[in-house]
Amino acid sequence: MLFWLSKTFWIVVAPSNLALIAAVIGALLLWTRWRALGRWLVSLGIVVLVGLAVLPIGAWLGWPLESRFATPDPLPARVDGIILLGGASNVSQTRARGFVSVNQAADRLIAFVDLAHRYPNARLAYSGGSGSLRPEAMREADVARMALRTMGLDVDRVLFERESRNTFENAQNLKPMIDPKDGETWLLIMSALNMPRAVGVFRAAEWPVIPYPVDHAYGLDAPGLSLDWDLAGRASSAQRVLREWIGLVVYRVLGRTDALFPGAT
Repeated sequence: MLFWLSKTFWIVVAPSNLALIAAVIGALLLWTRWRALGRWLVSLGIVVLVGLAVLPIGAWLGWPLESRFATPDPLPARVDGIILLGGASNVSQTRARGFVSVNQAADRLIAFVDLAHRYPNARLAYSGGSGSLRPEAMREADVARMALRTMGLDVDRVLFERESRNTFENAQNLKPMIDPKDGETWLLIMSALNMPRAVGVFRAAEWPVIPYPVDHAYGLDAPGLSLDWDLAGRASSAQRVLREWIGLVVYRVLGRTDALFPGAT
């Protein structure tokens, strides 16, 4: 039930969608006796859309998330296991085209293969099911298996968990399958933007991990003011980041993370 709500809730409250809905309702009200309210709604919708198109809102809100954890340097001398969470696989295109399709989070797969070669004795685990509201025969883990094999990794080394639909379920489903022991060193590969929530989830599951953030979208320095006109790009960036902040709050309220904004301990 919560999974279904999380998917449908964002469709409604995404800023660009709300702005468009407000503008459309406002335009309709202009032809009624509530035309004053209509003007306000149209104006509000246009202002929000212009703001999303012009201002680097995604960079402003995303940089603190991406900067929360640094990539380990140097890497640990000994690593007992490496975890890769789903999110890089394009399941629908892979199923339709018959060959591996990945998205902008493919850095995760590259990092996983690299670390697997660096630590040939480490246990490897991938967790990713289907984020679709409809039942899917092919899961992210299936696409990841194909991609990793194509990249030259021995997939027999990898434990594939294919039922998880979100980050919370990643940790909950993987832990009993792996049964990590106290004192073991586990690396967690995840997009930098999502890493604080992922680390919080694993800590709440009493599974300490070393974050290995990848897929950085923003620079090393805090972003300043840069004006542009890119409604599709900047709106998408802003909404992706806002969704992550909302996810942090919701996960904390539900007790799925150990802190509102998990950071280095």
